[in-house]
Amino acid sequence: MDAFTFYNPTQIIFGKGVVAQIGGVLTDYGHGKVLLVAGGGSIKANGVYDTVAASLRAAGVAWVEAWGVQPNPVLAKAREIIAQARAEQVDAVLAVGGGSVIDTAKSVAAGVFLTDIWEAYERRVEIVQALPLFVVLTMSGTGSEMDPLAVLTHEAEVKKWVVRSPALFPRVSLIDPAVQFSLPWHQTVNGAIDALTHVMEFYFLGRTEETTLALDEALMRTIIAVTHRLQQNPRDYDARANLAWAASLALNGLTGVGLREGDFATHRLETAMSAVFPAIAHGAGLAVLFPAWILYMQGHNPATFARWARAVWEAETVPEAVHQMRRTFQDWGAPTTLGDLGVSEADIPAVVAAARKVGTLGRLKELTDADLEAILRLAL
Repeated sequence: MDAFTFYNPTQIIFGKGVVAQIGGVLTDYGHGKVLLVAGGGSIKANGVYDTVAASLRAAGVAWVEAWGVQPNPVLAKAREIIAQARAEQVDAVLAVGGGSVIDTAKSVAAGVFLTDIWEAYERRVEIVQALPLFVVLTMSGTGSEMDPLAVLTHEAEVKKWVVRSPALFPRVSLIDPAVQFSLPWHQTVNGAIDALTHVMEFYFLGRTEETTLALDEALMRTIIAVTHRLQQNPRDYDARANLAWAASLALNGLTGVGLREGDFATHRLETAMSAVFPAIAHGAGLAVLFPAWILYMQGHNPATFARWARAVWEAETVPEAVHQMRRTFQDWGAPTTLGDLGVSEADIPAVVAAARKVGTLGRLKELTDADLEAILRLAL
C-alpha cells in the first residue's frame, strides 16, 4: 500500500427531516447572510425550498437567491453569481441541489476572492480561500457534497474542466434521502452510475491494498443492489439512504486510500464529450465510456481486473463482467453505446481533441490520441 494522507473536514448531517436544521447550522457557524444557489426550480416542486426558507427565516438568517444553474454547469453562470455574491456581501454560500449546483456554488465561493475563477481551472492561480460553503443535497451521485472538487464548462472554448482545493470542501452537508423520492428515474440511474465509476477509478489501480479494495467492492455491490431495489420502488427509504451514503463515500477520499489518487481518464474523456455535446448527462456518458475503458485497459493490471469481475459481477472473465455491466445499465434504462447518446464515429476526433485540451490522461497507462480513439470505438 502506498503512503497516503487522508483528510476530509466535511460534517454530514444525515436522515429524515434534517433539511429543517439548515438555519441552525448556519447560525452555529456565525453566518447572518447567505447566497442560496439553486437550479431550475425542482426544489420548489418537491418542498425542499419551502423547508429551507422556513428554517433560515426562523433562525434569523438573511439570504439572497441565485437560480438557473443547469446540468453540465457553465462558466458564464458562475461569473454572474460571483458578481451577485460580491454585490450582496454575503458571508457564506448555500447550495441547494445536486452536483451541478454544488460545483457552481464552490466556484462562486472561491471566485469572490479571485480576479477570474477560470484562471484557477487553468491552473494559473491557486484557490487558497473561499467563502464557507454549506449544502442541502437533493440528488446523490457526484460526491460533491463531501469532496474538494468542482467542475465547470467554458462553452466558448469547449472545455469542461475540474479544479481542486481543500478550500472547496463544504463545511456541512445535509442529506435527507427522502427528498430524492421524486427524482426522475434517469437521474437516479445517472447518479448511481457516476458513483459506481468513482469507486472503479480508484479500484483498478489496486494491487495489495486489501482493506481499500474490499471496501470498494462492497460499495460497488451495494450501489448495484440498491439501484435494483429503487427501480422496483423509488420510495424505498432504506435503498435511497444506502445509495446516498455510498455515493458520498465513493469520492470522499476513503475509496482511494493508497491507490495513487486513482485513474480518472474516463471521467476526463466524458467531460470532454459532454463539452462537445452539452446535452449528454454525465452519468449517461460514463455508462457508455467506462465499460469500453475496462475492455481496453484490462491487460494493464490483469489480476485486479479479474478480481473485480469475480467480486462484483460473479463473472469468470472481464469481458463477461463487462457484458453483465452493460446489460444492467440497459435494464436500468441507461445508454450503453455512443449511438444511444447521438454520437457517431465521425464525432470521435472532436471528442479526442477536447479531451487533449485537458492535458495528460491516464495513470494506469498514459493514453495517447490513438488510445482514446480506440476506447471510443469500443463504445460505438
